[in-house]
Amino acid sequence: MPTEASGPKPSSLVAQSRAWDANGMCILQRLPEPMADGAQSPTRHGAAWCAADDGDGHDHGHGRPLETPWSSLESSSLEPSSLESSWLTQPNYPLDTVCSSAQMSLLGCPWAPVHVSPLKANTAPPLAAAATSLPCCPATAPRRCLLQLLPPELIDGILAHLPPYDLAAVSACCSLLRKHALGDAHWRRCVEQNVPCQVLERPGPCASFRELYASHDLVWFLPRYKVWFCDRDLTGRLVIARFDARRGCIEGYQLLAVRRRTSVEQWAADAQVVIHHFEPHVKLHLDKPVLHFGLRGPGKGSSSSRRRHGGNRFADEMPLALADRTGALFCNFLLTRAIDHDALGHRVARGFPYDNVWPPPTIPASHRVSGARSGQTVVDLSPNDHPRSRSHVCQQSFRIRQWMQMAGSPPPLFSAGAGLPGPVSGFGAFSHVLGGLGSMTHHPGPEGIHIGEEIITYATLEPRYYTPTPTRPWRGIWVGDYSGHGCEFLLLNQPDEEPPLTDAQLGLVRGGEESHQAWEQRRREARIYRGRLEGIKLTGDPSVPRGEYSFVAPDLGRDGQVGLATEPPFTGAIIVQSRGHVAGTGFVGDKYIESQLFLISPDRIAQYWVGFGHISFFQRINIDDFVVP
Repeated sequence: MPTEASGPKPSSLVAQSRAWDANGMCILQRLPEPMADGAQSPTRHGAAWCAADDGDGHDHGHGRPLETPWSSLESSSLEPSSLESSWLTQPNYPLDTVCSSAQMSLLGCPWAPVHVSPLKANTAPPLAAAATSLPCCPATAPRRCLLQLLPPELIDGILAHLPPYDLAAVSACCSLLRKHALGDAHWRRCVEQNVPCQVLERPGPCASFRELYASHDLVWFLPRYKVWFCDRDLTGRLVIARFDARRGCIEGYQLLAVRRRTSVEQWAADAQVVIHHFEPHVKLHLDKPVLHFGLRGPGKGSSSSRRRHGGNRFADEMPLALADRTGALFCNFLLTRAIDHDALGHRVARGFPYDNVWPPPTIPASHRVSGARSGQTVVDLSPNDHPRSRSHVCQQSFRIRQWMQMAGSPPPLFSAGAGLPGPVSGFGAFSHVLGGLGSMTHHPGPEGIHIGEEIITYATLEPRYYTPTPTRPWRGIWVGDYSGHGCEFLLLNQPDEEPPLTDAQLGLVRGGEESHQAWEQRRREARIYRGRLEGIKLTGDPSVPRGEYSFVAPDLGRDGQVGLATEPPFTGAIIVQSRGHVAGTGFVGDKYIESQLFLISPDRIAQYWVGFGHISFFQRINIDDFVVP
């Protein structure tokens, strides 16, 4: 068994480390993810494990030369600069600490024995020190990665739990682990985790699943979360992102709803009340994509922006090549960084528009980002709003910058210096916009004039907030009828009670002669008809904008119930008290008025606007019906 050599132990899990075996052989080295300003991230996320040499710069059969993890995936057909930075290939990289056996858990092998010893930068392993404390001779000891001792099925079982970035790093360790890590079964798993409702049989136009994953490295979160809503104007829009396996592209289309027919009738319970019947037709606007990340063809690398030398690729803007756009219209995709929780409360306390925080506080979300005010002529985001490393990227939001360019003005070209603002950051992004020009030509003259430039911020909903449960049956995404304003999409939110209430807390006692079926039914209904039901607009209208409450039913329980409907078409529906949100044009003078909510079924409800004398309907939609092309 290996023993620990003399020397100071590492005080904590640090980013720069090497792992040594019992014979003083350097097995692995862990390198940190670089920050935009050159600082090193101390976090586990994004760290890379690569095979190390013995200090002479050569691979001695037990490892591979130090290389970029993504370049090890497809060195001949991918552009490493478009996927991962070249920081791993920098010479004289400082390696002054070591890892412990606990750190080997990144490779899924926490029990692997690791010899711990202090190191200096770019020095050979302390073989002499190891020889004095170990019975075996370093000169004759076999040099082999310890994970090679495991059976192949165990290695594959370990790698099956690794995220894509760590899987790519393992492929740079040694020839055996590379063979396992590049297995297409692992990369098929990585792709399928991001494409719900789809089982992929082949990687589409790509040669392998690892090539397919690498081509959309930074934007796989789009189809994973499926549904996206934005802060554009007061109306916003709802976008469904999906993956087209046949073409290997990620696209986003606006979700639209129209009425199939319009009919009204008087309510039998009150002849002064008009019922507006509602039969919506929900579809995607396939003629005009909002997002499109396609493959540029074999050997041409990622659909993401190509990184500027010395720049920050996580803050770079990725041009969207939308086929329906004219030559004068530009559209770029930007990654986002979440707002610090300490500063969030102060910003949203200011009221609408909540200091441009998106999503607004009415919509449940784990992360919120900074948006831009609609109609703002000059859009300038703070440096803190841009991610500086992979760990900074907020995968629950993104931005789109779009503008028009006056005819005859030079295209939007900027120098390759880091940190420059503008519509297109970097030469690679600019050439992508122009559609594959072989070389770049500088256009002298002033910067092009932008017309109607705007930044639109999108956010998503975590599935737990719109997936119904046995005790929260109305939770979900719905479409509602808003008369002259047309159809609008809503999130019906039923907050959970933490912790769940017991039968005693609910005042439930089983009767002596009550059957088991009746008792379970009463227990279930006591938990269903309880708590708050919120209708939150995902898209809005000129009066009540997106992100605001449309109605709120404070209590679905007995204290909030009005009674049971006996007249058609609501016969048998439970009626609860609610408050409807109304306002003047431009969200002026908003207030809540008396209303009633008819709980017809888990898929259909109706709202009685008492002051207006009419009843409108809301109907559930299934997002999964739109995510498979």
